[in-house]
Amino acid sequence: MPRTPMDPADAFAELGRIRLGEMRLDDVLQRVAELAKRVLSPPVEVSVTLVRSRTAHTAAFTDDLALDMDERQYAHRRGPCLEAAASGGILSVPNLAAEDRWPEWADLGQKSGLGSSVSIGLPIQEAVVGALNVYAHTPHAFDDDTITVLQTFAAYAAVALANAHLYDSTATLARQMQEAMASRAVIEQAKGIIMAERRCTAEEAFAVLSKVSQGSNRKVRDVARALVDRAARDT
Repeated sequence: MPRTPMDPADAFAELGRIRLGEMRLDDVLQRVAELAKRVLSPPVEVSVTLVRSRTAHTAAFTDDLALDMDERQYAHRRGPCLEAAASGGILSVPNLAAEDRWPEWADLGQKSGLGSSVSIGLPIQEAVVGALNVYAHTPHAFDDDTITVLQTFAAYAAVALANAHLYDSTATLARQMQEAMASRAVIEQAKGIIMAERRCTAEEAFAVLSKVSQGSNRKVRDVARALVDRAARDT
């Protein structure tokens, strides 16, 4: 019997309840990976890659299969998760059977029962970059709406990553960077909630936030925070 995926709004609300300052980075990233897996309809496995000083490792994963796929890339120093981490962009592999950029890696995935993958880069920091990696058992598993949802999880993982990295910076710079990343994450969370409620696109969801912001003379991030807090109370 197919499992019922978790409502993205519930997942985003749960992310909002995580206290970044009270949990280890790896624990936060593990929770992000687990929630990202639960919101998707097709069966997937999720991992989070971190790259520091050109050395990559998997900080969180939902199954050994995702870890194996990551580590094959690290061994060859090339692959979609590493490219997404380096660029901060989105690297999609719609069909492993037709993938010719990384044939050995794709062949491993096919033999393991995988059909497609997507890696979403985390915003680049001074010393650490990363990627949220999702491996699906079916080809063409990631449409635009699915990738938009996953971008919210990547944004939250980036906040956790920034939070850990900020301890190496001055207090003023740390506060400024943390506030900027937190604002981005809460706006992405709010967009996800609106998308789930209205079945609209990311652009339409942001337009809703902007309209409320203008009408109430509040900053977009404050409108977004109020929406996320409301969703958390309602769960």
